[in-house]
Amino acid sequence: MISIAVIGGGITGVTTAYALVRRGFSVTLFEKNRYAAMETSFANGGQLSASNAEVWNHPSTILKGLKWMLKSDAPLLVNPKPSWHKLSWFVEFISHLPHYERNTVETARLAVAARQHLFAWAQDEGIDFDLKKEGILHIYRDKAGFEHAGRVSQLLAQGGLPRRAVTPSEMKAIEPTLAGQYYGGYFTESDSTGDIHKFTNGLARAAERRGVRTLFGQDVQAVKSVNGRVQVVASDEQGPTTYHFDGVVVCAGTASRQIAASLGDRVNIYPVKGYSITVNLRDERSQRSAPNVSLLDDATKLVTSRLGVDRFRVAGTAEFNGFNKDIRADRIQPLIDWVQQCFPGVSTQSVVPWAGLRPMMPNMLPRVGAGRAPGVFYNTGHGHLGWTLSAVTADLIGDVVAGTLQPKGPPVLAGAGAVSAA
Repeated sequence: MISIAVIGGGITGVTTAYALVRRGFSVTLFEKNRYAAMETSFANGGQLSASNAEVWNHPSTILKGLKWMLKSDAPLLVNPKPSWHKLSWFVEFISHLPHYERNTVETARLAVAARQHLFAWAQDEGIDFDLKKEGILHIYRDKAGFEHAGRVSQLLAQGGLPRRAVTPSEMKAIEPTLAGQYYGGYFTESDSTGDIHKFTNGLARAAERRGVRTLFGQDVQAVKSVNGRVQVVASDEQGPTTYHFDGVVVCAGTASRQIAASLGDRVNIYPVKGYSITVNLRDERSQRSAPNVSLLDDATKLVTSRLGVDRFRVAGTAEFNGFNKDIRADRIQPLIDWVQQCFPGVSTQSVVPWAGLRPMMPNMLPRVGAGRAPGVFYNTGHGHLGWTLSAVTADLIGDVVAGTLQPKGPPVLAGAGAVSAA
């Protein structure tokens, strides 16, 4: 049996391990934490949002970044302190401005395809992850934002995603708890939400039942390609151990860039920090006043999800500040203020803050495919859409690995070559 190592126990690593074991590979999953989904897959916005497939490579993003650079509570914040990594990433980001439309369409196509895999896996394995199929409502406070959304909707439609414009009164009918004045909105009925942490852990247990060996508490120190095979050196409290495999899939989030460099590949991922709050709905009034429909507020770049009866998640913002994981009070407060403004009946007395580093490629597309060295593959760099895209990219990389290491196995799915190359 062909042996494969998967580096990383977040949503992309676990879905990749699951997709590979279902194809008959012997799979070992390495994760440095004691449990799955303890970093970027811990407390994100919860949206499975094909409607949020618009890539950020647009001139307006650059203008907003410059405008907000010195505003500590801005939705997009760039630390002006230079670094070669940050500069090289932004140069590449700008170089992909001409591909904005094409990459938005491709991301939407992938997001729509991801649904069938994720929902089927959850059903097959009996995973409860607070799934809500109530749609996602994008809200706009001015005409300019609403009209830009109309142009984005045309691109999403090319990717196979229908969404419709709604009036303020229709918005109120869709989500009666929403307070405030709005110019209009766009509603995507086919989008949904769920708890990424619960799903990832449920799928990790399912993968173990199917034969995946999960090695938690193992910090991968080195990955090498030697004579057509792969060596993985991982350390725990007992010290380093060297493992040997026929192949490896790197799903290590922001650490993927360094691992790739050691293998001769350039995967220019930058850690883009996002924040979230989980509002504990401890009283009946808060539970009645919190929305059931997921929202995306374009002006503040915040998203929401209702996780069961007693939890309300609000997440967003983008901070370019290196590998800094600090939870800053001045970045959390705008999320709390937003809840109080839009849902005044919700008590914010019990709020749990969180921050995670999104692994973002300059073209906003994940890196899915083979590396230069034999037996080396990547499924990483999903940025703010890791939860949304993980199931389809896991399926894609599963076919790439099978087609490479098992030449007579299943063919690569059509369209796989469209995702980001090194």
